[in-house]
Amino acid sequence: MAEKFQNPIDKDKIAENPSTLPYAHTVGGTVIKPLDKGRIKGRALAAMEEQTHAQMQQIREQIELLARQAEAIQKRVEVSEKIYLSEMGFEPLVGHTYYLYEKADDQWLLSMVSPAEWGRSLPFQAFISAAKLLSDHTWELLDLAE
Repeated sequence: MAEKFQNPIDKDKIAENPSTLPYAHTVGGTVIKPLDKGRIKGRALAAMEEQTHAQMQQIREQIELLARQAEAIQKRVEVSEKIYLSEMGFEPLVGHTYYLYEKADDQWLLSMVSPAEWGRSLPFQAFISAAKLLSDHTWELLDLAE
């Protein structure tokens, strides 16, 4: 007669359903730790806030850059309008630099003579800007007076 199998491991040291144990039940088993859901959510929230803060900062910088560019274009338009409304006794050539002055009678004058070339006796009320005529007949502001 076949002898009945006797398990050599103590009954108190084995489990009926080892897959339900909250720890590894074999030597090679992985460690199973309960999740700290509050810590996981806290880390995820902190990472999300850091990422969105960085993105918002980048957008703020882009907005500031666009605002500076818009101001520069607006100033360019203002000076260009003054140039085209000014007195000029010559035809401006593309690629050359000219100088815009305000006369004593609040009129503007476009000149080929720079403020430095006038010396101390600037015959105008104020120097407005140096500007270069571009090929599309817009003006690039080179030296804008404050």
